[in-house]
Amino acid sequence: LFTQTLWQLALSIPTGRVTTYATLAVAAGGHPMMAQMVTHILGKYPHPEEIPWHRIVYANGRVWFDPERQKERLAQYQKEGIELDKDYKIKDFEKIIYTFPDFT
Repeated sequence: LFTQTLWQLALSIPTGRVTTYATLAVAAGGHPMMAQMVTHILGKYPHPEEIPWHRIVYANGRVWFDPERQKERLAQYQKEGIELDKDYKIKDFEKIIYTFPDFT
């Protein structure tokens, strides 16, 4: 159930918004310390290319890059109007962070 919920939540992150690994873990019914498991579980999704990986970031607003996909990721952020600083942290992070409607 946790896995299915996590997949659904990740797929529902709106365009132009981001969430954190810990927020996803908690919204799916887990604990914030499960954040490291989130990427592993999302990677098991039957179609991982559908996961909006660029919309899931670290708690400090920093984004993670796969060196092989860095240009693609930067283009995705730009297309969605998400600005990054020189340290690959999201500008105005607090304004675009997404918490899920049922997230308490």
